Amino acid sequence: MTALVSLDQVQVRFGAVQALSGVSLSIQAGERVALIGGNGSGKSTLLRLLHRLIPPSAGVVLADAAARQAMLFQRPYMLRTNCLNNVALGLWLRGIRWGEARHRAAQALQRVGLGGMAERGAKTLSGGQQQRLALARACVLEPALLLLDEPTSSLDPHAKREVEALMDELAQGMTLVFSSHNLGQVKRLASRVIYLEQGRVLADLPTEQFFEGTLLQERYPAAHLFVKGELS
Repeated sequence: MTALVSLDQVQVRFGAVQALSGVSLSIQAGERVALIGGNGSGKSTLLRLLHRLIPPSAGVVLADAAARQAMLFQRPYMLRTNCLNNVALGLWLRGIRWGEARHRAAQALQRVGLGGMAERGAKTLSGGQQQRLALARACVLEPALLLLDEPTSSLDPHAKREVEALMDELAQGMTLVFSSHNLGQVKRLASRVIYLEQGRVLADLPTEQFFEGTLLQERYPAAHLFVKGELS
């Protein structure tokens, strides 16, 4: 497999706060990587670092310059225009003619089940619909790597299932790295689990091994306690 991005002993500091410390890992093409850990463990910081929204304070970040990336935030920003324009604008900024951009945007809206809402104002959509629109907006750019920060945490159960299904479908053609507090979701969607605590990677295992209680308890006790609900 080809590494899309690699970190070697990376640190991120925000003033006196050490957000990430000594993080070394590689994200390979085709993986579905779940980042788990309590609030403040470094999941969102790691996602932003992988997307090059923040620089490392120390260490090395290597990324495949030819591999496009996109990121979906927990509460995505909606432009004050209709759904079609929200999706088409990114393509237009990439140099695609406006007519072609709108055509591709319409196809992307169909893919996420919003084909009938192309002319509707994006800010009038429900939370689940906005998240699907944000997925369309990201995926129309055909990224090799899609990063998602708690993509379903603020959604109702029905909307969560819809977004999960889309993530599962999109993972057939791209690499996913997503943070989640929902361990059931991690089991369903991830091929690999990375557990963070206080900015450090304390466990990095294939999903099946991560949730196999004996191995986790013996080798990664902090992650084992988190999975049991004894750490948050």
